[in-house]
Amino acid sequence: MISLRAVPVRFRILAVLIALSFINYLLRNNISVAIPSIREEFGFTSTEIGWILGSFNISYTLLQIPGGVFGEVYGHRRALALIAVTWGVLTFLTGLAPSLMAASATGAMVSLIVARFLMGIANAPIFPITTGAIARWFPTGGWAFPNSLTSTGLTLGQAAIGPVVTLLIIQFGWRASFYALAPLGFLVGAWWYWYGRDRPSEHRAITPEEVALINKDRDPAATEPPPPGSWREVLTRRDVLLLGASYFCSNVVFYIFSQWLFIYLVEERGFSLLESGFLYVLPFATGALMTAIGGFTCDRLCHRYGGGWGCRLPAMIASALVAVFLLLGLEAVDPYMAVVLLSLCFGFQQFTEGPFASAATYLGGPHASTAYGVINTGANLAGLLAPVIGLMIDRAGWVATLAGGSLFALVSAGLWLFIRIDGEKR
Repeated sequence: MISLRAVPVRFRILAVLIALSFINYLLRNNISVAIPSIREEFGFTSTEIGWILGSFNISYTLLQIPGGVFGEVYGHRRALALIAVTWGVLTFLTGLAPSLMAASATGAMVSLIVARFLMGIANAPIFPITTGAIARWFPTGGWAFPNSLTSTGLTLGQAAIGPVVTLLIIQFGWRASFYALAPLGFLVGAWWYWYGRDRPSEHRAITPEEVALINKDRDPAATEPPPPGSWREVLTRRDVLLLGASYFCSNVVFYIFSQWLFIYLVEERGFSLLESGFLYVLPFATGALMTAIGGFTCDRLCHRYGGGWGCRLPAMIASALVAVFLLLGLEAVDPYMAVVLLSLCFGFQQFTEGPFASAATYLGGPHASTAYGVINTGANLAGLLAPVIGLMIDRAGWVATLAGGSLFALVSAGLWLFIRIDGEKR
């Protein structure tokens, strides 16, 4: 049996970050499985569901950059602990709020929109801060794999939503599913605050050899706190903005899966609520595996070819495959084959997570949190399309609406040709 002391501290820190990502997605997106039950109770249209889902996306998107700056100024340790506790509070309130305003469907809708908007505020800082923490805790050029593992954590959290939330809803109702999961935010926040540190040198268990390994090939200035306000320069950097545009196009497909897949399986493919809950696991389990493979591949290519092509090649190839498998899945006649093809589509979309995070870290330098906040702003602008997607589903149907994701995936691949990383010439 391997002793915990034999595991480098940076990987122990990573384990807690993965747990944070897992709980984050379990709490933030449990509503996607509860939506059919909520729709049945209040009679919401797809357009109204789009506004409920989109309210989270508005605040989440707008606060990506402030969330990254918050982590750099307030410290990764305190910032992540604070927001994790807030997830727990707001998850509980999401189940409670419609009961307080349930005199009409409109009142319930408003309460859910407010709860989801506040949830977006509390969720916005997590991945900019996590990216910044990984930039400090892992050696130069070794960022894609640990970032991809945090994405594996979030994808497994999304996968767990299907069976866990479905069973809770069937046994106790959709409100109880929120109450039961809420304490997880408190627990993971306390765990991170107890074990996490802002810098490797501050951790009592780390050895001088591991600190030296982490700081090898790193600009000495990057190990010290950057000058106040110096993060502003990242906001207008051309390559960071182009990376954000590419991430936006990629995340159109991500949001199709995270917010609409369960409803699609029930309403378009005709699966029962329970069967949908278990089939829902397959795309996200595939994504969890492919995320880790993508991060590992990116790091190997970065060591061999540098940050430019090391990030570009896996992202472009995977994005092209996303377009192919999305169209094949939507057109498949057999519903089970459709789930398999759509799982491959989502798997290759998640394959790109490591390259995006690694590229942002290269481009951001000591301001990796802010750089990731910029590109994640672009990524989550895709979430603002939720009301539009809901309206299009009502008007044009599922296949015509979701097939548009293939075009976005191809544009995402093409934009990588214009992004210059790690000193590449334009």
